[in-house]
Amino acid sequence: MSAIITLGDERLKKPSVSVSEFDEEIRNLIDDMFEIMAKGKGIGLASVQIGLMRRLFVCHIPRDVPRIFINPEIIETSMEQIDYEEGCLSIPGINSDVIRPMYIKIQAWNEKGRPFTIEAEGLLARVIQHELDHVNGILFIDRLEKEKKEKLIKEYWKKAGV
Repeated sequence: MSAIITLGDERLKKPSVSVSEFDEEIRNLIDDMFEIMAKGKGIGLASVQIGLMRRLFVCHIPRDVPRIFINPEIIETSMEQIDYEEGCLSIPGINSDVIRPMYIKIQAWNEKGRPFTIEAEGLLARVIQHELDHVNGILFIDRLEKEKKEKLIKEYWKKAGV
């Protein structure tokens, strides 16, 4: 099983590539991702966070079913935005409020290669947007004002002992 890569690893800044094979390997990867996410006490995990550059993420928020998103694309968002505190398994110990659309509609494929579309709001919409940012090479701190981002990065490196 892979370890979660953290801030400073250049892979976190690169867009992932589309998944073309919906096979046993991808299903095993998904199982591993759910296990790694649970072990880290997270509610979402993108494959790039374990060093695999694939457009794939999983999430499992409280009182909801585990969800898998392969080759995801947001096709609609609300104009209304909401501020909510986010953290990230790849930037442990750092949290900050991030403004995101309250509602989204997303298209993706499941582990069997079947397309689906769902609408989400609240925490599920937030987690989906956060994880989709990962597959696009964006961290939640990239969505902050420059001064706030720099302050959080310094705080992270101080906590990490670097």
